[in-house]
Amino acid sequence: MADLVWDDVKCFFDPDVMGSLPDVRVPDTSVEDWQAVIDLVVEKGWTYQYSEGESVLPMPRAETVLSRPRDAECAVLRVWPTADVLAIFRFHAAVEVDFDVDLRELQGQQRLEVFCGFLREIGRRLGKSVLMDPEGDSGRPVLGFDVEVDRVVLLADPQVG
Repeated sequence: MADLVWDDVKCFFDPDVMGSLPDVRVPDTSVEDWQAVIDLVVEKGWTYQYSEGESVLPMPRAETVLSRPRDAECAVLRVWPTADVLAIFRFHAAVEVDFDVDLRELQGQQRLEVFCGFLREIGRRLGKSVLMDPEGDSGRPVLGFDVEVDRVVLLADPQVG
């Protein structure tokens, strides 16, 4: 059974409502949590690409990435859990694993299930909630992986519309 049903949540996947790149985050994390995410990506066999600025590089350990100088080129990990769904992780700080997804890639029940599965995998590996906020509106999650119930749940009322 699906965690969420498309018709119930499609308003949260409308780029005109949420912005096209909502903020997905795992708060209260550590360098070890970042490394666990990297290890998960490799173990699952998901396609990925690590880059610093325009340079594509081998994936370093999380502590190496997170200890880079603040003025260094932006470190980005692109992960494709499926060929047509991309998550972009940015290593801003150890205290929060954060990534973007493009809502235009997450239309319909099948893509929603891919996204929910991705959130579940990360949440289960870290033993922490994974939250999705509207783009640029961190702190107001609309849905996320709930550790207690071990599934993705709604955290806000869908807009009627």
